[in-house]
Amino acid sequence: MIGYLQRYMNSGQLVEIIYLDRHGRTSKRTVRIHEISRGRVKAYCFARRAFRIFSVDNILAAVPVVKQRAAGY
Repeated sequence: MIGYLQRYMNSGQLVEIIYLDRHGRTSKRTVRIHEISRGRVKAYCFARRAFRIFSVDNILAAVPVVKQRAAGY
């Protein structure tokens, strides 16, 4: 997982993550990763409109956000 996160950070891609919070609830977030250090990911969370810290161990899935083109283009 950390390799994928590093790649997304280096490319500047937006990433959709499914994350397990400290209360055991799952959350789906769109983020831009800015730093990975000591098992933590610092990312800008578009849902919260703020930087957040996510534990790598609690990230259940991460996929790059792919922009879709308008029909006919």
